[in-house]
Amino acid sequence: MVDVGRKVFRTEGEALIKLASLLDSSFDKAVELLLQTKGRVVITGVGKSGLIGQKIAATLNSTGTPSLFMHAAEAVHGELGTVLPEDTVVALSYSGETAEIRTLLEYIKRNGNPLISLTGEVSSTLARYSDVVLSVHIDSEACPTGLVPTTSTTATLAMGDALAVALMVKRGFSRDDFAYFHPGGKIGKSVLKVKHLMHKGNELPLVHEEDSMAFVVKTISEKGFGVALVLSPQERVIGIITDGDLRRCILQKGDLSSTKAVCCMHPSPCSIDGEELAVRALQKMEEKKITSLFIPGPDGSALGLVHLHDLWRTQMI
Repeated sequence: MVDVGRKVFRTEGEALIKLASLLDSSFDKAVELLLQTKGRVVITGVGKSGLIGQKIAATLNSTGTPSLFMHAAEAVHGELGTVLPEDTVVALSYSGETAEIRTLLEYIKRNGNPLISLTGEVSSTLARYSDVVLSVHIDSEACPTGLVPTTSTTATLAMGDALAVALMVKRGFSRDDFAYFHPGGKIGKSVLKVKHLMHKGNELPLVHEEDSMAFVVKTISEKGFGVALVLSPQERVIGIITDGDLRRCILQKGDLSSTKAVCCMHPSPCSIDGEELAVRALQKMEEKKITSLFIPGPDGSALGLVHLHDLWRTQMI
């Protein structure tokens, strides 16, 4: 059975390599058409092609191309109402003669929607109706009977991935964009950046070096981070006062009524760039055995602050 499995991998892999070598200007046309679409990309198909279509639509959505899947059989029973004039339709049918798809063709043309087809038969009815034809032709399926959609569905799926990636490149789709569409799960955590979690503005626990310790205690209590960032007259961060620093200062000085923030602060607080991944912030906190990191601005000011609790809320730990 291992040999059978390897044969399937080889058959499908060789088909993809051949498909890559045959890719031509039609692919460029398809990408441009999708890029210029003002509405959504409507993927349609039935059976195995329909299942592949759902995955393609999901990939497009998560990479910045608004898409939806419309089951071709449901379409002719009312779901065609989901297709708007500014949408582009992408139809999946290896034979290009699927009855449900053929029923849609006249409507799509009357509605004025551009049509891209992913088909194994470039002379099929579907291909003739299409504005752009992307061939996913294969020499054989991977199954012993040559009938079960295996290699053909892999080829169609790969073509959908190729379109999605090409659109990402065209749009300059970044890690930040990807993180925006993937706030949950392992992917979301892996691309989440410090700047997505940091507190800023009025949320920051800021005091100045000449402020009284009474004001420092009030700030720490009100802001709820267990720390206060100490600023110079030029608004640069020059130190930090933690709950631990506060206790040590009380033990050393006793009465703090006349003590200023600069006398209790710990200089050079640990910081992290807002562009760093959140997992790096966690690593740094663990290494330093601290619970907060400040994010400096270009001039040394306090751009933000990230706390261990912010990482807890993401279930990163």
